[in-house]
Amino acid sequence: MDATDLVVSLGGTTILDGVSLSVEAGELVGLVGPNGAGKTTLLRTLAGYLTPDAGSVRVDGDDVHALTSKAASRRVAVVPQSSAFSFDFAVHDVVAMGRHPYRSRLRPADDADGAARVEAALERCELTDLADRPVTAVSGGERRRVLLARALAQDTLVTLLDEPTAGLDVNHQIRTLDLIRDLVDDGRRAVAAIHDLGLAARYCDRLVVLSGGCVHAAGPPAEVVTRDALRDAFDATTAVGTDPVTGTPSVTPLTHPADRDAHVHVLGAGDAAVGLLEPLVTAGYRVTVGPVVDGGLDHEAARRLDRPAVTTPPFGAVSDDAFERAAAYCRGADVVVVPDDARAVGANARLVAVADETVIVDDAHAAVRGLVADALRRSGTTSASAE
Repeated sequence: MDATDLVVSLGGTTILDGVSLSVEAGELVGLVGPNGAGKTTLLRTLAGYLTPDAGSVRVDGDDVHALTSKAASRRVAVVPQSSAFSFDFAVHDVVAMGRHPYRSRLRPADDADGAARVEAALERCELTDLADRPVTAVSGGERRRVLLARALAQDTLVTLLDEPTAGLDVNHQIRTLDLIRDLVDDGRRAVAAIHDLGLAARYCDRLVVLSGGCVHAAGPPAEVVTRDALRDAFDATTAVGTDPVTGTPSVTPLTHPADRDAHVHVLGAGDAAVGLLEPLVTAGYRVTVGPVVDGGLDHEAARRLDRPAVTTPPFGAVSDDAFERAAAYCRGADVVVVPDDARAVGANARLVAVADETVIVDDAHAAVRGLVADALRRSGTTSASAE
């Protein structure tokens, strides 16, 4: 599939302006972007449902918008965002609807090959045991697999998916995307609008970032999912790191720095400080950390969240220079936070002594936000920070 310089207007408003993308066999292309960016409009245009004011969409060399509806449906399958059904069709019958583009008045019934494709789609999507059940009687995640099976039975060159994980729990999100990934790995082409940036980066070969109807960035996830690209497209502040399990980009949305003006310094040792950093950064505080061991867990967490850190060499004592830099952070901070089991580690005891306001945390998780807010209220630092 090749889409070139698409311009689409609806109600006198330009929704897509010069959008181009391509998808090759064995490739999953993800569409990401803020609400109203034009993702659904682009999918509808790629499917041939909307005719562009300019530009073209070609599949296997043919202009989708010049084809009949059935001919277009033999090339492009669509999995909609909504999985609601108004009638109690059996799961098997819904999947068999994917064969409709191959039927005609001269051949109203499907042939043996078509029937085999329906059975294969049911099996591939783990729906064989549900084939005779009403589609309205299965779960939301199962209905999403029914729609995928229908698209699979349709046997097209390209599959378009609009928010395939919307409304699903974590288990069904992963199962759905694993299934899509497996189908693509078998040589199919797919384009999917995906809301979750982390999942999009994990499963897609390439990402296209849409904002304001234009392509802001396109390429492999590691090149596209950056703080600058996400700021420009979403007008959002984020921390972008690498997921330690999948090795793909991970994204943490942050409160805009202007929302808080309190400086919080975190003392810690190893993973004791790791659990403190993310909730404080996510809350929008100006967070510094240290001294921490260079390359340690807390240092890596600070680096991932783009927070300043005072570091010391592994297996070495805290140098005078590192101590003075950490002490300067402690003196300048509105609040110094230290895990209870790290108060006596290294230079932490001396650093706590130079702080004006200290919070001792025995549960290094989100509770720290409330403790810091209470400390800021007591000191009268900012009302915004104490929300």
